[in-house]
Amino acid sequence: MSRRVMMITGGTRGIGAATALLAAQRGFDLLLTYRGAAARAEATARACEAAGAAVALHQAEVSDEAAMRAVFDALDARFGRLDVLVNNAGTTGGVARQADVAMSVWEEVLRVNVLGTAICTQQAIRRMSTARGGKGGAIVNVSSRASELGSPGEWVHYAASKGAIDAYTLGLAKEVAGEGIRVNAVNPGMVDTELHASMGAPDRVARLGPTVPIGRAATAEEIAEVILFLASDAASYVTGARVPVGGGR
Repeated sequence: MSRRVMMITGGTRGIGAATALLAAQRGFDLLLTYRGAAARAEATARACEAAGAAVALHQAEVSDEAAMRAVFDALDARFGRLDVLVNNAGTTGGVARQADVAMSVWEEVLRVNVLGTAICTQQAIRRMSTARGGKGGAIVNVSSRASELGSPGEWVHYAASKGAIDAYTLGLAKEVAGEGIRVNAVNPGMVDTELHASMGAPDRVARLGPTVPIGRAATAEEIAEVILFLASDAASYVTGARVPVGGGR
């Protein structure tokens, strides 16, 4: 029996990399996309291969429809199947109060987080849907607790984009449930990754982690565990869920 195939956008750093490695360990072959940090991407791919996975690595911007069509074509050529799509690629747009956020930042956040998710999901449905000759599958969207908390004073623009992902997850899950596709979201709270530093808040985890009811930020591996559950047959009756993984926040 051939190994199942998981595609992870933004799959070479942070939550994406942790998900990729865990998926490799649990029997998936992988297609990973990344935008930058090529050396890090190669290192993640090699680690997944060491865990037993065949890995296809593609540099692409998820909001570029033509580029992502090419990536999915490459997926078809390399693996000939797609069982799970993890829409993980995203950006916060940096820390700022709304009075000071440039519209170009709003555009980037919505383009990457919302349009990028829609582009990849559309391609996945065309391959997975039993109504189109597919064998079904699972889609996991990486949303955020920000969609409910709002992230005032930090990145309301990011929270708004994740609110869109939550709505998209719910509606799409109902739309494709009869076509063998489950659609769920994982909504992480504060996660100890390099994201905070790259977006201009390097002390954020140290400063705010102790305020989380559980007393600390999550690790990327803890989020990956939930993603792998939603992708697995153990979640065969779970669709339209938005699972908070926020340590009580």
